[in-house]
Amino acid sequence: MGILIRVVAALAAVLLAVTPALAAKLDSEIAYEQSQAAIGTLTGAHVFRDYRGRDLDLAGLRGKPLVVSLIYTSCATVCPIVTDHLRASVIEARRILGDDSFSVLTFGFDASGDRPAQLTGFAGTHSLAGEPNWFIASADTATTKAFLNELGFSYAEAAGGFGHVTQTSILDADGRVYRQIYGESFPLPVLLEPLKDLALGRVTRSVAPADLWDRLTFLCTVYNPLTGAYRFDYSIFFGIFFGGISLMLMGWIIVRLWLERRRALKGAPKMPKREVVG
Repeated sequence: MGILIRVVAALAAVLLAVTPALAAKLDSEIAYEQSQAAIGTLTGAHVFRDYRGRDLDLAGLRGKPLVVSLIYTSCATVCPIVTDHLRASVIEARRILGDDSFSVLTFGFDASGDRPAQLTGFAGTHSLAGEPNWFIASADTATTKAFLNELGFSYAEAAGGFGHVTQTSILDADGRVYRQIYGESFPLPVLLEPLKDLALGRVTRSVAPADLWDRLTFLCTVYNPLTGAYRFDYSIFFGIFFGGISLMLMGWIIVRLWLERRRALKGAPKMPKREVVG
């Protein structure tokens, strides 16, 4: 039993990308619920400090969707992986949507450690500084706490680092939390589909088989906070499939009953008109 407990603790540490001591301070299910509860929250007009040492007004980034990546620069494991994967995903998303369709903010949540010099080094290591509409910034302790609370971001501080959820938030053009993305290497549609919704308005949708399949894949892709991974949920797929079949069958029955009633009314003998005697 003791070995089993240690194995479970080790797996939890991997999922949270922290040491076992830090993992004990974060419950993945609670952290996931808090993150999801933040959807719809309007972020404040915070003023950050970017990697050049200049003020960055968060409200000034409104007007288009904003992808917020939460990292700390002294992280040697998860944050670099998340950043590199996000950069590759953003490049592909911009190839489809356009360079000016959305912005990205890499936010260092270590208020004491993520200073402009550290942010500059992080940006250089991961080739962020040259990317269009990509901002790298941090803030003072009070501003950082307020911003992370609005995003529903959970983390635990300890000597030598932080235990935190691998969370990327998408804000709409008004600065409201629209979608949360989790994990080190999320599937591209998980980022692309909500950006399509926001950037393009989804007024029309392509009916090409490939686009329909991509949309269906996105709808049936769910995140499991216990395993820390996305998976294709076949129950959702079959629910959509059989739900569609049921609607078509019901529609066919209604149309058939309407046609039979129409034929019956046409074939019924006409009643003679009665003369009205005044």
